[in-house]
Amino acid sequence: MMIVMKDGAGEDQITEVIEKLRSVGAEAHLSRGQFKTIIGAIGDREKIFEIPFAAMPGVEEVIPIMKPYKLVSREFHPEGTVVNVGGVRLGEDQFVVIAGPCAVESESQMLAAAKAAKEAGAHMLRGGAFKPRSSPYSFQGLGEEGLRLLDRARDITGLPIVTEVVDVRHVVMVSNYADMLQIGARNMQNFLLLREVGMQSKPVMLKRGLSSTLEELLMAAEYIVRGGNKNVVLCERGIRTFETATRNTLDLSAVPLVKKYSHLPIIVDPSHATGKREAIPALSRGALAVGADGVMIEIHPDPQAALCDGPQSLGLEEFRTLMDELRAVAPPLGRTL
Repeated sequence: MMIVMKDGAGEDQITEVIEKLRSVGAEAHLSRGQFKTIIGAIGDREKIFEIPFAAMPGVEEVIPIMKPYKLVSREFHPEGTVVNVGGVRLGEDQFVVIAGPCAVESESQMLAAAKAAKEAGAHMLRGGAFKPRSSPYSFQGLGEEGLRLLDRARDITGLPIVTEVVDVRHVVMVSNYADMLQIGARNMQNFLLLREVGMQSKPVMLKRGLSSTLEELLMAAEYIVRGGNKNVVLCERGIRTFETATRNTLDLSAVPLVKKYSHLPIIVDPSHATGKREAIPALSRGALAVGADGVMIEIHPDPQAALCDGPQSLGLEEFRTLMDELRAVAPPLGRTL
């Protein structure tokens, strides 16, 4: 249920509604817009509907929310959410570019990629310190040493960093280094991990699962937001279909649909979506055209020697060319880079 307060409703009236909800064991989630304050009620439906909220002072209307996800729905929060990651704002007119290697391999590799990302105009830096791999024999990441190298790269470039957390036991450690925590596709429905990052203060990037629907993605986001962390950015990274020409199939239709259903920002990861570097420029332009809030692109000083996902990584010069292309495309679409 959503309880919409009248323009100018007093704090005492808002508090009274919240206390009524808590009296029946329900949770009250406050959303303050420019003109309206909305209180989201979550709990025992029958007990909540027994309270005559519509008759209470300061209440304009009561609206049932039929969707299974409540707090991330556009109904609960009509205005789009803007997520601030170390001074970079996702959810506004700026098209945010996140770039970096799939995995942190060494100091020289990480710093070369970070400096190139900065010089080309990227806004944030990515890099995996912990790598969940399909094969137990593949490179699994440098762990905390990788986090330290990311920290150094941020010190040198000033770029905020996003890195994946794969284990509940690592959440606090990764939070101590990262500006943004990433939940990968394989962990989209790791509900213990979602609850844990929901209790952190760091923004979270939530990637769509390999075979998940948009409703399942938004329900996963609901776990994080319900935990208290409202700074969530969704990521479309391709889904598994019958097609074998690409690693996955990029679902660009997810972007406008998510923006219809939810107030959360959404970015696109064309690198994991296709697994082919030659497709990344076109799909990045497509992400910009359909209204995505940004892209996350894998780059590497020497893709042929990469320990992880070399075929989908752009070389540093290729990335500079892509950034020039995006700068040319953005203004006619009413966007900036």
